[in-house]
Amino acid sequence: MTDAMPATPIAPSETHDAQQLARWQRFRDNRNSALAEEHGWLTLTSFQWLEATPSPVELVPGLWSTSESVGLETAVLTARADEGLVFDEEGDPVNGTFSAHLTEDESLDWVRYGSIVVELAMRGGRYAIRTRDSQSPTLTEFRGVPVYDYAPEWVIEAQWEPYPEPHKMPISTANPLVEGTHLSAGEVVFHRHGHEYRLQAEQGKLGDLTITFHDETNGRTTDDWRKVTTAKPRPDGTVILDFNRAINYPSAFTPYGTCPMPVKDNSLDLAVEAGEKMPDAGA
Repeated sequence: MTDAMPATPIAPSETHDAQQLARWQRFRDNRNSALAEEHGWLTLTSFQWLEATPSPVELVPGLWSTSESVGLETAVLTARADEGLVFDEEGDPVNGTFSAHLTEDESLDWVRYGSIVVELAMRGGRYAIRTRDSQSPTLTEFRGVPVYDYAPEWVIEAQWEPYPEPHKMPISTANPLVEGTHLSAGEVVFHRHGHEYRLQAEQGKLGDLTITFHDETNGRTTDDWRKVTTAKPRPDGTVILDFNRAINYPSAFTPYGTCPMPVKDNSLDLAVEAGEKMPDAGA
């Protein structure tokens, strides 16, 4: 961080602020609706590693394991039709032994058991299952994520400085047994209170930028880290960084997430009092 001439937030006007507020309110409505999906992130009730020996797991029947043949590792499920498991897509009973193969970071909604969907996942080179129960109290009692009031001053025009080639950086995740990777495509540069700040970002297929960051509200009013996504930078490299759209990762709502932590340098010595708060922080 270096001293620099302050750059003011986007010039306000009553019409502009009203339009921004309306767009933000639609964003919040859509965000809460997405979180309230029947088997979404608020329904996670377990995260369980699979072992080589066929074994029972918590919350659902069957024997679960991994198997390796000709260098290909698969997840294996054995169950009887009368145990109540059915395949998620077809709805057919699971009767016999079945296998599935995933690559790193892939997931598959494999089978159902009553109100529970069993997600098969490959994380850190290992197979795991996560149970997603539509009757989870985290979902049934959900009334929306607490947020800061909309603050126009946290809508900032920044500059995108892409790297010649993306940097692949190791990171930690919300699960201490799972390591992650951040593909840093460049840095978003902005100014506040006379100082320059740089945040590394990943870039999506459509050019959008996702920034995972720490700030000084973490642990007080916000979760330990959050993320914010921008639109594709303009041709001149400018990009609108709207911290009112900072959101929690799923790990803020459940202990069963494997969400990526920020890269080492993405820590702001600012209290970003905008965007989502801790789920239990109150409105």
